[in-house]
Amino acid sequence: MPVTRRNFLKLSGATAAGSFLGGASLMTGCSVGPNKLKGASESTTICPYCGVGCGLIVSTRDGKIINIEGDPDHPINQGSLCSKGAALYQVGVKVRRLDTVQYRRPGGTEWETISWEEAIKKIARKVKDTRDATFQDKEDGVTVNRTNGIASFGGAALDNEECYALTKFQRLLGVSYLEHQARI
Repeated sequence: MPVTRRNFLKLSGATAAGSFLGGASLMTGCSVGPNKLKGASESTTICPYCGVGCGLIVSTRDGKIINIEGDPDHPINQGSLCSKGAALYQVGVKVRRLDTVQYRRPGGTEWETISWEEAIKKIARKVKDTRDATFQDKEDGVTVNRTNGIASFGGAALDNEECYALTKFQRLLGVSYLEHQARI
């Protein structure tokens, strides 16, 4: 068959019609899967990772998170999420996530599980020892009452009240190196 303009248009029309009809017949054979979110309760929240404040919709069933997605009605992100926000679901349900305290003794090669009480006591002892070793009450005859051996870094997952309490606690210790993720 020689390729003429008329034959080209016939072939193009037949191809388009065949594609449409074939696609439509495939679509009618598809079945819709079950609604995974049926019976779930939804609540809105803010992503904890950075200072932008993207909105999220968290779906829960029986007290467990089953889905997290961007909130399309939120004025900041309008439903879109960055890679960290999109992976936020894994933070709450990841089976490999540690939920016990792991401790490796000085010079040791193996991790061991310790209780939360023991971990808190170890941390408190380290903070107290570091504060005592680096506390400075005067500098050039001026009272400064600070420690240069401890720094504090707040994160976007903290709300205003938690930041206030953290700052007050650090100031009680004499920490002068206070920083927050929102400033960086």
